[in-house]
Amino acid sequence: MTTSDSTRGYLFILSGSILFSTKAVLVKLAFNHTTVDPVSLLALRMLFSLPFFLLTGWWARRSLTSLPLTRRQWWYVIGLGLLGYYLSSLLDFIGLKYISAGLERLILFLFPTFTVLINALFFKERFTSRQMLAIALSYLGILIAYTDEMSVDMDKPGFFLGSALILICSITYAGYIVGTGRLLKQIPVMRYTSLAMLSATAGVLIHFYIAGNFSVLHLNQTTIGFGLMLAIMATVIPNFLVAAGIKSIGSNNAAIVSAIGPVSTIILAYFFLGESMNRYQIIGTCFVIAGVIMIGWKGGMKSRKRDTDK
Repeated sequence: MTTSDSTRGYLFILSGSILFSTKAVLVKLAFNHTTVDPVSLLALRMLFSLPFFLLTGWWARRSLTSLPLTRRQWWYVIGLGLLGYYLSSLLDFIGLKYISAGLERLILFLFPTFTVLINALFFKERFTSRQMLAIALSYLGILIAYTDEMSVDMDKPGFFLGSALILICSITYAGYIVGTGRLLKQIPVMRYTSLAMLSATAGVLIHFYIAGNFSVLHLNQTTIGFGLMLAIMATVIPNFLVAAGIKSIGSNNAAIVSAIGPVSTIILAYFFLGESMNRYQIIGTCFVIAGVIMIGWKGGMKSRKRDTDK
């Protein structure tokens, strides 16, 4: 990998992480300013994203030079798409009805620690003392921020339910990241991302149809605006940026750079949602980010050394 490829990969992850961080704020704004429910809002997000993924999927197939996907690969792609952007997104959207955007992003950002645990449990990857310390730091940070949040929001209906849903979302998203990292060694980035997102879109729209709440189809400009922003700014563009970034610099380096995500969300939530930004939240965020950086740093250093040796 050349230096320019590496720099581009870091910029892709940085930009994608910041754009991803707008999602929680946009969802909260949509709930505050419209009557849309989580399933309908998620359906709008995926429906408006659909043309972009159809186009990129067609383009990837048209320019395809690799072998066709095997049946096993098809099942993995479909399953990971449903896991990462149907189930995880559904849990996330519902959870955001009950907790702040800043706390949501902090809990969700535990996913790198869960990727380590999943790799150790299912793929027998070595679990080091460094990783144990990193996970402990991350969970300590969550404990600090969550305890402070409890003192303010504990009496709000659904606070613990929302927190639990976001935690489960973090675990399912970690599973998606682990699977994606392995499949990207076999499938081109654009093709994989398009197919995974198309399978997730199908799952969301089927759920929306079964739920039967079609009032959202009577769209107003505000709802359309939030749907489009969620689709383009918080879904389509960052998905391709992050996938391309992971391909260029690896998941460990990507985890380090994506540490900007919680900070970006907290700042955006402060300005656009009026959420608090106190010292406990800042301290907790620093612990979580430190833990994530520790998880990725060792692998990142090895990756850079390999590139230098080449």
